[in-house]
Amino acid sequence: MDFLTLFLVYLCFVLLVTALLCLCLGRRDSVLARSVNRASQVLSLVIPTQLQRVTRRVTHRALHRLFHTRSCLFVVLHVALQAAVFGEYTWEVFGYCLELQFHLLLLLLPYLLLAGNVGCFLLCSRANPGIITKSNHASLVKVYAYDGVMFQRGIVCPTCTVEKPARSKHCSVCRTCVHRFDHHCVWLNNCVGASNVGWFLLYLLSLTATATALAAVTTALLLRVLLLSSVMHSTYLDAQGQEHPVDIPFLVQHLFLTFPRIVFMLGFVILLTLVLGGYSSFSLYLAFTNQTTNEWCKSRRFGGSHHLSSQPHDRQLVYKNIYSKGIWRNLKEIFRPPTALERKKK
Repeated sequence: MDFLTLFLVYLCFVLLVTALLCLCLGRRDSVLARSVNRASQVLSLVIPTQLQRVTRRVTHRALHRLFHTRSCLFVVLHVALQAAVFGEYTWEVFGYCLELQFHLLLLLLPYLLLAGNVGCFLLCSRANPGIITKSNHASLVKVYAYDGVMFQRGIVCPTCTVEKPARSKHCSVCRTCVHRFDHHCVWLNNCVGASNVGWFLLYLLSLTATATALAAVTTALLLRVLLLSSVMHSTYLDAQGQEHPVDIPFLVQHLFLTFPRIVFMLGFVILLTLVLGGYSSFSLYLAFTNQTTNEWCKSRRFGGSHHLSSQPHDRQLVYKNIYSKGIWRNLKEIFRPPTALERKKK
């Protein structure tokens, strides 16, 4: 079972790397960052000091350029991965499915979802996320109330030299303050804020649906091939020469040897579906509760242990989300951001 073992190792490796990238990008206090620091300390015992300095400078510049400056690298990687997956789907899976008389609409579904995903990607990546300027600052500061715990009145951004509106944050990558800041997405090369969070949610859901459709059609093809062949009713000899009926590991290895590129693509797409499905569920939870990723991360640090500087130290502050207005109104706010005039009417 050498091929099957190698394939399972590949799946686990891709899943681990993807999860680490999703959880730890740009966070200096992340598990990944701490692990790298510990590994550096161990290697410093055997690596010469001059080589350490050169390596540290090169690595610092590369990581800073990659994660802390706007770059099209991840956008190119994003497009390349989609092109590779759909190239394999078009080159082999689509043709085999036509020969097996799959319904044409089912085969075209991934392309339709891809078209919608590309549209959402362009709209989200090219849109103004809600950059705060001196001209629109006066109106944006009136949109959301200050909760007094996470967002406090009178805090001035040292870079933009303007008072931070509630729910805003300065993005060190884009070097601007963003209204209702959610996060900076390297795959879009843009921030996600009040003005494009709706397109981001649609982009994420359409990307998940595209990966799911690809995985479903490819899995259906491989199952149809197994059902039409006689391999499921066959037997095989193991290393000791004993005869055994075929089982699932044997079938997976058989498919891997017969359709290596298709099975390789299917493994990647399944992992992508799981990761995107989890992230989409989290994003929907944030949308339903009217939270941003930035607010959710900050709220983990609250819970009665933080105090306002103007309050007595014996008075504990517990964070409470004051921006949630119910699921439907929260969703409406995602796709139609409120203005200062609407808040005044309410």
